[in-house]
Amino acid sequence: MAMSLMHPVRSPVLLVLCSLAGLPATSSWASSNGQSLVYIGTYTGTKSHGIYVSHFDAETGRLSPPELTAETTNPTFLALHPNRRVLYTVGEVGDFGGKGAGSVSAFRLDAASGKLTLLNQQPSGGTSPCHLAVDATGKCVLVANYGNGSISALPIQPEGFLGPPTAVIQHQGSSVNPQRQAGPHAHFITPDPANRFALACDLGLDQVLLYRFDPDRTSLAPNDPPSVPLKGGSGPRHLAFHPSGRLVYVINEMGCTLTVFAFDEKRGRLTELQTVSTLPETFTGESTCAEVQVHPSGKFVYASNRGHDSIAIFAVEPDTGKLARVGHEPTRGKTPRHFALASGGKWLLAENQDSNDIVVFHVDPRTGKLSATGQTVEVGSPVCVIFAATASF
Repeated sequence: MAMSLMHPVRSPVLLVLCSLAGLPATSSWASSNGQSLVYIGTYTGTKSHGIYVSHFDAETGRLSPPELTAETTNPTFLALHPNRRVLYTVGEVGDFGGKGAGSVSAFRLDAASGKLTLLNQQPSGGTSPCHLAVDATGKCVLVANYGNGSISALPIQPEGFLGPPTAVIQHQGSSVNPQRQAGPHAHFITPDPANRFALACDLGLDQVLLYRFDPDRTSLAPNDPPSVPLKGGSGPRHLAFHPSGRLVYVINEMGCTLTVFAFDEKRGRLTELQTVSTLPETFTGESTCAEVQVHPSGKFVYASNRGHDSIAIFAVEPDTGKLARVGHEPTRGKTPRHFALASGGKWLLAENQDSNDIVVFHVDPRTGKLSATGQTVEVGSPVCVIFAATASF
């Protein structure tokens, strides 16, 4: 007999969801007038020179043409402090300050103008950092260094300034693909919703690694068990939590799959429930995955395909948290590296890295399906977008 989300679930594997009723109707970044700032991280080159800012209208889905707000090299992933007054970015390089490392930068955010002012920079604790996250207390920045496969934790000082890394952990090992998995490649790190554990995806190891996390000490320590394996050659890249905090969806770049895990929030353990393809059964070309997002309602999961150039849409089965295929929506561009959901899941912004544009889609709240709005803006090599309310702090 199927178990409803509206009733207690006692099985340790099925204890993964809370009731969908009562989930927030709007995202925390949305301002009272529906206007939000959108910050865009890029790979810098002839068409991009750093971080760009646009205005987004959550009522109409209109996105203004991006403007350069901070010149910096390869700010490929961005994160906001919980107070939304400071923005952090990686510098995806391998030689910051001649130290054989990438960088992490802190910028003061002017909510009225959207302008960013550099506070300071620190080495990232490894080479080519590609992802970072700020913990819920605003005391720590966690960083994944793709180049050498390490993770690090940097303390956040008064006014949002960064201290040097206080914890650096070097991953060890390899996996089955000698071209891409001869060594570790940390690709993502985030605290869990309770801020007690940190989860890191390592593409080179085919593992999600779990750490005990103490934001007060800016420390990381291996959990027990310290990791969970994925199928060889999967290449775990990013993950997203369900709003319940009891489900984790891992997108596998090389395998073009999504793996569903139940998450034990008390012990920090993952239990695999399902793995599904992100591609249509009829597709025979080359493709890799990039981003995964869960709709704020908890009813849908989205994943990007680079090569097929689409967003895969899945419905979350309410009794188990497993995924059922809904369909695919072309991103109207080339190589959707990242995308983000806006205004409580009403809109989706897809960043097409190789066609240098961002396309706005409307999300059907009943089916989860996407429809292009006709809104497209140009920006060089977009990699990440995040939202910030325009109201004054």
